[in-house]
Amino acid sequence: MIKVLKRRKGKRKNPTEHLIQSLIIGLILVLVLLAGCNYRMVPNETKIEYGTTETDSKNDKLQQKQSITQSWKWEKQ
Repeated sequence: MIKVLKRRKGKRKNPTEHLIQSLIIGLILVLVLLAGCNYRMVPNETKIEYGTTETDSKNDKLQQKQSITQSWKWEKQ
């Protein structure tokens, strides 16, 4: 068992093997990115809320409430 470990420790990868592995990983990344280019994000739903709330206990002014909510979805081009 120790002899096997000593052999593995001394054994280094060939530089061409490392280059080939890097190229394969790079090609996989490029393919994933190209597949993602077939989709785009488009607005799905937009909600606009506007109104007044009850008076605040600190002062007697009405508070205005304004909000915009938008959801998105993926759409194939």
